[in-house]
Amino acid sequence: MGHDRIVLLQRVPIPALRPFVALLWAADDTEGPLPRSIERERVLPTGAMHVVFRLSPDPLRLFDVADADVARAVGHAIVGGPRASCYVRDVSAPSRSVGAMLHPGTARLLFGGSAAELSGQHTRLEDLWGHSAQAARERLLELHTPERQLDVLESLLIARLPRVRGLHPAVAEALGKLAEAASVRGVVADSGYSHRRFITLFADAVGLTPKLYARVVRFRRVLARMAPASGLPLAELALAAGYADQAHFNRDFREMAGISPTQYRAAAPLQPHHVPIVPTRG
Repeated sequence: MGHDRIVLLQRVPIPALRPFVALLWAADDTEGPLPRSIERERVLPTGAMHVVFRLSPDPLRLFDVADADVARAVGHAIVGGPRASCYVRDVSAPSRSVGAMLHPGTARLLFGGSAAELSGQHTRLEDLWGHSAQAARERLLELHTPERQLDVLESLLIARLPRVRGLHPAVAEALGKLAEAASVRGVVADSGYSHRRFITLFADAVGLTPKLYARVVRFRRVLARMAPASGLPLAELALAAGYADQAHFNRDFREMAGISPTQYRAAAPLQPHHVPIVPTRG
């Protein structure tokens, strides 16, 4: 059995936040009997940045590799930078958390820096917001329903955002084209900027280069169609997603997920991006 978190509530933000925040969520696996044989899981990349407040006593703990003996503590208020590969987190203890998935271009507005500087890592929110990060968590801890917690999270995020700023038009146009599986070469050419300048603009807003972001977008499309119940052959999925062949698909998938497509299907995760790691018998 898996040990995926239980999402109590998931919703789009209020209109004022929608240019900056893609999704709000509240999760809780502290209620009811859950299998504790699974103590760690792979979290697969979405290409997006996340801000998360853990409301349970234990901080987020990460393993440097899947079979590491010891996890390192990150904290209770965290920014997860955009990634193109999985990470492994400790899920041995029950947890409650609320968070937001951010749109590209929001990093500089909320955190005062480039998304590229936060890419591929987890950063303590205290290092970006100072003492106000802890104050925000304490305010969330006072609330007892996920609905109210997300209401307050919205207000906290709005308070941090400037009144007038927007995503660079060339980056916004590129994101739309890449979502439709346009070629990266064509997107860069259509931007009207030099290759180097456009890569800098894009990475500053998104945290990943256009080529790497396009790979993650394609990976996400595949995950959405890989449910075991779908019955779609892996070769068909690879072809539909635009991979040159199944070997290319397998190689790309393993780089991002840390496991093969066959292993992913066998794990049967309850949520596409959270894969339970079954302990090996010593």
